Formats: sequence, structure tokens, C-alpha cells
Amino acid sequence: MRFEFTDEQQQLQDIARKFLLRHSDSAAVRRVAATERGWDPDVWRRVCEELGWAALGIPEAYGGYGFGAVEQAAIAEQIGLFNFCSPWLSTVVLGANVLVLGDTDHLAQAWLPAVAAGEKTLALGWLGDGRWDARSILATCAPDGDGWRINGTYHYVFDGHTADAVIVAARAPESHGTLGVSLFLIEPDATPGVERRWRPSMDVTRRLADVTLNDVRVGPEALIGELGGGWPVLAETFDVARALLAVEQVGGAEACLEQAVEYAKVRQQFGVPIGSFQAIKHKCADMMVQVESARSAAYFAAWTAAEDRDQLHEAALVAQAWCSRAFFDCAAENIQIHGGIGFTEEHDAHLYFKRARLSEQLFGAPAEHRRWFADAIGLD
Repeated sequence: MRFEFTDEQQQLQDIARKFLLRHSDSAAVRRVAATERGWDPDVWRRVCEELGWAALGIPEAYGGYGFGAVEQAAIAEQIGLFNFCSPWLSTVVLGANVLVLGDTDHLAQAWLPAVAAGEKTLALGWLGDGRWDARSILATCAPDGDGWRINGTYHYVFDGHTADAVIVAARAPESHGTLGVSLFLIEPDATPGVERRWRPSMDVTRRLADVTLNDVRVGPEALIGELGGGWPVLAETFDVARALLAVEQVGGAEACLEQAVEYAKVRQQFGVPIGSFQAIKHKCADMMVQVESARSAAYFAAWTAAEDRDQLHEAALVAQAWCSRAFFDCAAENIQIHGGIGFTEEHDAHLYFKRARLSEQLFGAPAEHRRWFADAIGLD
């Protein structure tokens, strides 16, 4: 399969690259990574207003452009290349997709135009423990009049400590697995009983939080989709997220390759560049093979998200399993080629290594994605 951008898609990526060259260099990344929010609201607003990143995948009826996952992937690769700190994953990839797939018009009308304009951010909470499947949904929703009372703690909520709204998954009492899961939208600052706390992690460029709901009451207007029908919406959202995260990881791996090659050209030992040594050449060549093979897997998954959802689940699992390892291996080799300086926090190789390590675990580790793929194609 030969994949090429259309002229419009290529222009979209070129503009994104030029913008991030100015606004997501090493100094900018380190500056915003040192803040509790973890991203710059002014830069994000410009990204949305001037470049339309948040609006790309949102239907036109809700203030978006109605593009598909390939256009979003063109942006995601540049986000990974420049280690851009933003609420892209939490708001655009997860939150907005849940609202679109949940097909609840009043909530979509209330939130998606503001998301598209960069005025509001979203987060998604579903993990009650360290598993990344339906079993991790431990929060409960019990009927209360015409609404529900929700109790539970959500871990690893991307940007959950600052989001204007948090979409949460909760299950009916005594339900198990994928059954009985419902989705609700909550505004933390306007809802009694919501506690949220930033949870520092290895990757300083991406924020995680714990969100706890203590006997939180929500009305019928907060329900997304059908009662008990939340898991199919989540499952499809996660597959799209895996595909777009895989493309982001390709961008990160490419950045590591570029850093390694550039350093190999200028760093000298015994009076010659280290890039002339066979061992270094082999490392760089292996990194390039990983980047290009990962790109093929990631963009195929993005294409299925846009054009053939029947293939999306398997393609997204393969892409995430492969691209997670490719990014991590390239980040590790980049440090090895740089030597001692690559291990220091002051060097960008360190930032990419940490982002690669956390990204490798999102939505399940590579081994889990391989196991889920085997299950999907009927292998025991």
C-alpha cells in the first residue's frame, strides 16, 4: 500500500511544522512543562483559532471542519516531532470523540463548538486501576430520582486537574465486564463532591491527574448516549486514540533519529566524526528502519479510522504495539549515541526518552496490544 498526503493534507502538516518550530522549541517545552497546567493556554488558543486543530475532526454541525483521522494524523506527527505540550490528547482525541460517537445532541451542541474554538477543554476518566480494559471501570452509578449518584476514583486522567469538563465512565451496581457501563459529563468546578489532583509522572510534557467523585449527583442531561451503552463508545474512541497516538510516536521517533544523526556528524573521536564508525552507522540505520516501518503501521491505522472502521480495531492494536516499541527503542539509541550527555535532564534526548516510556504504556502496554490482537483474530 502506497500512502501519500493530498495537497491539502500536506499543506496542513507543513503549516503545523512551521508553527511548532516557533512555539515548541526546547526552551518553550521546558518552560510550560514546569507549570502545573503543563501547557500554554495562549498558544493552544492560537492553535485552535488560527490553525483549527481542535476543529478538524468535529462535525460541521458542531462548529468543526468535519475532516477525518488522516488530517488529524498529519497534526499528531508534528506534535510528536516537537514534543508539543497541549491538551490535544485529552480534549481532541478522547473527549471530543466521545461526544461525537455518543451522539447526544444537547451535549455536543453545548461543548463541541467551544472545544473547536479553543475555549474549553475536556478530559476522560475511566481507569479505576492499572488495567486498560473494561475491567478497570470501578466507579459506580446508582439511580437517584431522575438522575444518578456516582462514586469512585479515576486514575491517570489526562489533563484531569484543569479540564473544564470531565467525561466519566461508571457502571451499574453488580454489573461486570463491558456490561452496564454508562458515560456522564461533569463540570468539576460547578459540581459538589468532585476532587481532583495533579499526579506528577515520568513524562513532564504530559499531565496526569486523579479525579475522585464522592457521592456526586448528576441529572439526566449529563448522560452521554444510552444508559448502559457506554463501552462501545469508549472502545471505538480508544481505537482512534491508539491510531493517532501511534502517529504521534512516529513523530517522536523521527525526532530522535534526527538528533542522533546530527550529533553523529559533529561529535568527534580520534579526530573523526563518530558517524564514520560502523557501529554508529548501524544504529542510525536501524533507527531509520524502525521509523519508516512504524510510519506505515500508524498511517494505515489512521486511514482505517477515516475510511474503514471495520478494520480499525486490529489495525490500531498492531500500530500501537509496533510504534510504542519503535519510539522507545529510537529514544534509547539516541541516548546511547549521545553518550553521557544524553542521560542528563538538560538534554532533549532525556525528554523524548521519558515521553516514549509513558506513551508506551498508554491504552495498554505493547504485550497487551499483541494479546488483544490475537484475541481479535481468533488465536488462543
